[in-house]
Amino acid sequence: MSILIKPILTEKATKDAEDKNRYTFSVDKKANKIQIKKAVEAAYGVTVEKVHTLNYAPKRSVRYTKNGLQLSQTNAVKKAVVSVKEGETIDFYNTI
Repeated sequence: MSILIKPILTEKATKDAEDKNRYTFSVDKKANKIQIKKAVEAAYGVTVEKVHTLNYAPKRSVRYTKNGLQLSQTNAVKKAVVSVKEGETIDFYNTI
């Protein structure tokens, strides 16, 4: 089971990384904070101070078509915001 799915590289996440030394990842829905901390430390070789997690529920939508109701939903997502020790950074672009 891979705990870290991918880093999130939005404007807000990039500014947070530059200013507050916090990085955002999309993680497995069943992973807890301890597993996330160990996975980030192993993958990037940094010291993690804090981990905040956010669970997003799936968004549901209904479309009325000539064939009837079409029900759909997006996937549920779990994000983790990881605070790294002062002076350490994670460079996502050199690890590609």
